[in-house]
Amino acid sequence: MKRVVLALLSFGVVLWCLNVRGGVGLDGLTILQKGRSRRATSTARDKSGNYDPSSNWDNRLVKSGESCTLADLKGPGIIKHIWITFPDKHPSWISKVGCADPSEIVLRMYWDGREKPDVESPLGDFFAGGFGIRMTVNSVPVQVENGRSYNCFWPMPFRKSARIVITNESKKPLVALYWNIDWVQKESLSPDSPYFCAQYRREFPCQRGKDYVILDAEGRGHYVGTVLSVRSRSPQWFGEGDEKIYIDGEEKASIWGTGTEDYFLCAWGLRECNFPYFGVPYTEGVREIGSKTVAYRWHVGDPIVFNKSIRVTIEHYGWISADETAANKINGFTERTDDYASVAFWYQVGPSKKFTALPSAAERKLPEIDTIFAGKDYGERIPHGIGKAVTQEGHLWTNGGQILYRPPEAEGAWLEAPFTIAKHEPKCLVLVLTHSYDFGTYQVSLDGKPMGRPINLYSPETTVKEHHIGNFWIKPGRHVVRLECTGKDPRSSGHWLGFDSLRVRQRREIVSKYAHDKDLE
Repeated sequence: MKRVVLALLSFGVVLWCLNVRGGVGLDGLTILQKGRSRRATSTARDKSGNYDPSSNWDNRLVKSGESCTLADLKGPGIIKHIWITFPDKHPSWISKVGCADPSEIVLRMYWDGREKPDVESPLGDFFAGGFGIRMTVNSVPVQVENGRSYNCFWPMPFRKSARIVITNESKKPLVALYWNIDWVQKESLSPDSPYFCAQYRREFPCQRGKDYVILDAEGRGHYVGTVLSVRSRSPQWFGEGDEKIYIDGEEKASIWGTGTEDYFLCAWGLRECNFPYFGVPYTEGVREIGSKTVAYRWHVGDPIVFNKSIRVTIEHYGWISADETAANKINGFTERTDDYASVAFWYQVGPSKKFTALPSAAERKLPEIDTIFAGKDYGERIPHGIGKAVTQEGHLWTNGGQILYRPPEAEGAWLEAPFTIAKHEPKCLVLVLTHSYDFGTYQVSLDGKPMGRPINLYSPETTVKEHHIGNFWIKPGRHVVRLECTGKDPRSSGHWLGFDSLRVRQRREIVSKYAHDKDLE
C-alpha cells in the first residue's frame, strides 16, 4: 500500500510539472498530457471570422496610441508558447516611416477578468531585450532570434480567462504585427496553481542611499527571473552591488549575494553570453560612460519560495574614478548613480500587488546625456584633406545623414570636426563612425594630441559604432578633433571615412577638489 501511495504521489508531481509548470523535457513526451491544444493567431480571417485560405494578410496594423488584443481565451487552460514579430524601427519597404520601437510597445496580460494586469512591461524588456535594442537571446524560457522573432515559453495557467493586449505608445505605427499564442485547454486546474506575473520598473538614475527595487510582492509563490538593463553614467565598472532578497517581511535580507555579475552567474565582469538560465545578450563594455549592458537570470532550477511576501533588491555599487571621490582616489566599492531598468518574473497564488506604475514611453526613454555635433550639420564645408566630403542621407545616421569622406589614398587624407565647450566640466568625448568594406584606418587627435591607437574602420557589412576617445576636464573654448588616415585594412578596397557625429557626453557629479588637475591642456 505504501508503494502505491508513493507511486501516486510521484505521478501527481509529474502531472503538476506537465500541466502547470510546462517543463516536459524529452522524457516527459512519453507521458500523455490531458487537454486540447489550441492557438490564438493573427492568421487572416474572412468577414465571418473564419480562417481565409485565399489571403496571406496575416498581420495587423496598430496605429499610434491604439491597442490590439492578441488573445482572449476562455479557461481553464495554460498558455505554453508565445511568438511575436514585427519589423525594425527604421524605414523600409514595409513602412516608409518605420515601425514602433520594442521599448515603446507595452505588453499586458490579464488573468481571470482582473482589471489590473499581472504582466506589464515594454515588449523588448519582457523578452530580455533592454532599452529597445534588438538582440539574440538563447535561453530556455525566452528565445529571440536576432531581435526578429520573440518567443516565450513561460507556462501561464488561468482558470476562467486570459487576455493578452499590446499597446503602441510610439508616435510611429506598429506595422506588420504577427503572433501565435499556443495554449492547452484543460478540464480543471489545481486550486494552488499559481499565476504568472511580470513587472517592469526603472530609475534614471538610481536613487542615492536606497537599493534598487526589482520586486515588492505580497502573497504566496516563487520568484523565477530577472532582466536588468544598465547604462553607465560614470567611468569604471558598475557591477559590485549585491542582490538582497527579503522573504516574508524580514527586516534583514536572508538571501544576500556577492556582486552583480555573480547574481547573473558570470564571474569577473559581464561579457556577452547566452546560456539556458543566465546570460548577457548585449553589452557595449562596462567601463565607458554611456555604455549599455543587458543581463538575464532565470530561477528555473532554483525558484525563490515565499509564503507571505518577497522584496528583491540590488545595490548600485561599483568602482568610481578618482575625481568622483573627495579623497581623489579610485574607490572599488561605492555607490553609483547609473540608469537601471528591470523586469521581475514570478508566480503567485491570487492577484499580484502593484508595487510600481509603468512609466510612459517618453519616461522610459533614457535621458539624453550627449551634446551632439552631427556630421550632417557640418555639411560639405567641413575641413578635410584630399578628395571629396559629401553629405550622405540614410536612417543609420544621426539626423538622417553623415559626412562621407572619399580620399583616393591615405597620404594627405584627413578630416576635422571643430567644436566649442561652454563650461569647465568633466566630459567624455565619443566619436560615432561608420565601418564598411571600403573604409580606411584613422588616427584620432584632440587639439593636436593623439588619442589612443588608430581605428580600423573596415567591416564586411556597413555598421555604425561608438568610439570612446577619453574622459577629460576640457577648458571652455574652441577645440578640434582630427581624423588622419594612416592606411587601411588589407581586406578594405578603399580609404573612405564615414563621420556620423562627435558627442560630448556628460558625466555624473564630480566631488574631488583636485579635479582641475585633470584638465586637458
